[in-house]
Amino acid sequence: MLLLYSIVAGLLIGRLAGGRLDGLTTARFRLAPLALGGLLFQLVLFSPFATERVGDLGPVLYVASTAAVLVALLANLRLPGLWILAIGAGMNLVAIVANGGYMPADPEGVAALGLRGAGYTNSIVLTDPALPFLTDIFAMPAWMPAANIFSIGDVLLGIGVAMTIALAMRGTSPAGQSKSGSAGGAPDSTGAR
Repeated sequence: MLLLYSIVAGLLIGRLAGGRLDGLTTARFRLAPLALGGLLFQLVLFSPFATERVGDLGPVLYVASTAAVLVALLANLRLPGLWILAIGAGMNLVAIVANGGYMPADPEGVAALGLRGAGYTNSIVLTDPALPFLTDIFAMPAWMPAANIFSIGDVLLGIGVAMTIALAMRGTSPAGQSKSGSAGGAPDSTGAR
């Protein structure tokens, strides 16, 4: 849910910086169906319908869908902000793989937010997780809508999402050009800088 807040933050920052929503339509994201498919698959995987049915396949499906999203992000490193997203996704994937297809979560955060549920879940409490600094060790305040626990990788994902949206709204291209076509302070067709 941290990503939802990041989307809103990116839209607000982009607008306050003089960006426009139509700037988002000019960004060319390669392998978009792979990224969206991976994310949508995870929404289904962690839904009440699926969590009780996936059984031992849950960890494998989680790793595969997370890897699919990472592959799509890596294919788009030319877009501003995507490198931050890729690092965050990579950190999360390393933590998930190192812990057998689960993201370990801080027990106090899980208890405080009442997140224990039945069936397969992406976050579990482990007494001795591998790479604990990459796991879900932070908790949003319980009063926030859709409060959840999150990792440092999630923080980077959130920063990357907000940055990518804000820059796209400003019309920043991979080559550092604005939508008007002028680059690096070069004069435009009117000769003005």
